[in-house]
Amino acid sequence: MTEQQALIITEVPAPREQGWARVLFGVALFLILPVTPLLRVVLPIEQTALLLGPAIAACAVVGWIGGGRTSLAVVWTAVAAWSVWQLSGGGLFALLQGGWALLVAATFGVVLLAARDRTAEFLPSALKAVGIAAAVVLVLSVVVPGGPTRVADGIAAESGRRAEQSRAGWRTLTATAEWKEFATANPAADEMAKLVDTQLAQLPVTARTLFPALAALEALAALALAWALYHRIGRARIGRPLGALKEFRFSDHFVWGVVGGLGLLLIPGAALVRAIGANMLLSAGALYTIRGVGVFLWMISPGRVATAFLVVLALLFWNVLGVMALGLGVGDTWLDWRRRARPNNT
Repeated sequence: MTEQQALIITEVPAPREQGWARVLFGVALFLILPVTPLLRVVLPIEQTALLLGPAIAACAVVGWIGGGRTSLAVVWTAVAAWSVWQLSGGGLFALLQGGWALLVAATFGVVLLAARDRTAEFLPSALKAVGIAAAVVLVLSVVVPGGPTRVADGIAAESGRRAEQSRAGWRTLTATAEWKEFATANPAADEMAKLVDTQLAQLPVTARTLFPALAALEALAALALAWALYHRIGRARIGRPLGALKEFRFSDHFVWGVVGGLGLLLIPGAALVRAIGANMLLSAGALYTIRGVGVFLWMISPGRVATAFLVVLALLFWNVLGVMALGLGVGDTWLDWRRRARPNNT
């Protein structure tokens, strides 16, 4: 890097961003939810700290190149290396996890350095990094011994292993005297227990089909949290701060991911094509769901108590509220609600 390029990045150190509560809450959810019985079967990386550590390290290294603290870059690089080293000897899937975590983080760092823009938006940079990393993985999966079939078999085996562990734990729980007493007093609980067991048995197939999209979404979440955390512990800015959720938006061209995904998913008989459609739909649909949540929050402008209540509702009724948010987000592509006058709730 030339001296002129370094000056473009460094300029004036930026102050740390303020406010830890929401970021730490997001980190807690990111670390805890993937180890719950159902989600640990579906999500590609169960121990999401594996994604978060290298992502923070990438941000810290970019910040260091831009004039930030050397100690921050060294510490987080060591943390990232240690977390990945812990996977050594863990088999094919462990190598996949570690390789993906390092590749996403390294690609994100390269994208930020190539841009040399401290006013860069997070989402375009993150999407570009994840897209490049996914393309590299696709090429590597073709050239490795066994090809995509071996990789898919490794994913299926890991999902099956997690499902059996979760089913065993769930059956142990439902066999206790306390649970049987609870189920006797609440007949619906017994039906719920059977439903959860059935879902755990079926989830490995879903996990294998949607693995690419879920891996990409996990990586985006890790990069977003790393971006927010770094700008609270580092002085050298590497881009603009994350905006409020109610202002979340992105290129409207992503709607073709929803349309194309639906179209491919409806094609009968072609399993591979339908799987591609499902991954397209999940990837674009997740972004539009978040956008829909942002539109909803813009409309009602809830206070802190109301926001906490909405978070609880979202965790309990995520399926119903998720569909509603998806519809609101996709509709925002054409209606652009937030350019209209704010509703008067008084």
